[in-house]
Amino acid sequence: LFPIVVATSVLAHGHVGKITIAGKVFNGNVPGVTPAPSVIRQISSPDPNHGADNVAIICGPNSTPGSDTADANPGDEVTFDWKGGDLGLWPHNIGPMFTYMASCGNVTCDKFDISTAKWFKTQQVGRKPNATDGTWEQNDLMQGGVAITQIPSNLAPGNYLIRHEIIALHLADQGPRLAEFYPSCSQLRIGGNQTGVPPENDLVSIPGAYQDSDPGLDDKDVFNINVAYIFPGPPVATLV
Repeated sequence: LFPIVVATSVLAHGHVGKITIAGKVFNGNVPGVTPAPSVIRQISSPDPNHGADNVAIICGPNSTPGSDTADANPGDEVTFDWKGGDLGLWPHNIGPMFTYMASCGNVTCDKFDISTAKWFKTQQVGRKPNATDGTWEQNDLMQGGVAITQIPSNLAPGNYLIRHEIIALHLADQGPRLAEFYPSCSQLRIGGNQTGVPPENDLVSIPGAYQDSDPGLDDKDVFNINVAYIFPGPPVATLV
């Protein structure tokens, strides 16, 4: 059995239209328009980003800081509402989704240089665990759902970027550098009195976390549900 693949078109890409943190909605901006205040970094284009060495995979092409910062707490649920390039439903359904976070140090994240960020992975999802047909979690977005994650329950307070990433793999069996990266970054201020921080060996730079030759990016078996998918990048960090 093989999952159904939706054909790629000029509109078959997208961006995060809004995020929700503990029930509070924060709207984003359509790529390329004059921005309204937002916690979501605006990107210049909804088109895919190719190449693990591409600086556009940090937070999206030509991403610019939002003017706002969202307050959040350890353990809060965060959802990401991805929209297609035509502002309709997300158009892809093959490939993993990741959540990363990075401390902005002693400055608010709108003033932070994202090229210096040290990221730690907090979540990775691939195929649905109990799906016998190989359906990916990403398919929920195509059906109108949202990506759901949780801020680590013991995360120390401070200013953080939260980065959600979809890697669309519908062309990944045809050669290297055909994986499509769709990242989005939002600016948070984490409260509380927890003390958890990621170990140094769980921190990565982006670009740098992936190689185009990673089996989870250049994937000849992406449509073979009998072959286990290998997630690219670091493991999910355990905060200490």
